[in-house]
Amino acid sequence: MIDSVEARAVELGEYIVKNRATVRMTADVFSVSKSTVHIDVTKRLRNIDSSLYLKVREILDVNKAQRHIRGGMATKEKYKNLNMGKENV
Repeated sequence: MIDSVEARAVELGEYIVKNRATVRMTADVFSVSKSTVHIDVTKRLRNIDSSLYLKVREILDVNKAQRHIRGGMATKEKYKNLNMGKENV
């Protein structure tokens, strides 16, 4: 567990930048909520390390722009798998 909120915010930000991770992926790795990750990297990190904040913000903006595409792909895969199950019955 990370000792301070500031240290956690920096660690979360560094993870997102290093892995180009989404908020959800980061939350899963660090066993915290998506809300915690979001608040840490958008509000707290801005005051702690502005250069890291800008890098994280850039990645989060890309992720936000692409999320509708990932959602569509997940839905397509879901129905593809459902149809394959019907063919095997």
